[in-house]
Amino acid sequence: MSIKHALLITAISSILITFNISMVNMALADIDGSALPEIASNCPPGSVCLDNPLGTSDAARSPQILLGNIIRAVLGVIGSLALVMFIYGGATWMLSAGNQEIVAKGKRILIWATVGLMVIFTSYAVVRFLINSVAGTES
Repeated sequence: MSIKHALLITAISSILITFNISMVNMALADIDGSALPEIASNCPPGSVCLDNPLGTSDAARSPQILLGNIIRAVLGVIGSLALVMFIYGGATWMLSAGNQEIVAKGKRILIWATVGLMVIFTSYAVVRFLINSVAGTES
């Protein structure tokens, strides 16, 4: 097994272990039942009432706020992927052992990760401008 495969397996294993540990912590967080939802006072007897998971304020019900939150989450995930590409490109370059083809590959990965990050920032700015201009808000 080459060193690249060992690094890849180690990285994937670390991510999976971290994810599993965080899921166990979230599952055990409500062990005493303190976070169970209260029964709504305006709920008729014998029926099931569910609270709005987005909240009860007018802003939580607004489609613009929901869309903005979705866009923010998607751009956050894409930004995280750009960070992963920076790390991968840097590791490729550092582990090239002087092989010029692998050094060039690492440089290309870093260049395209930079271009991708610029596209992410530009798309965020354009979407924010469009949503603010349509909604008529300044923020």
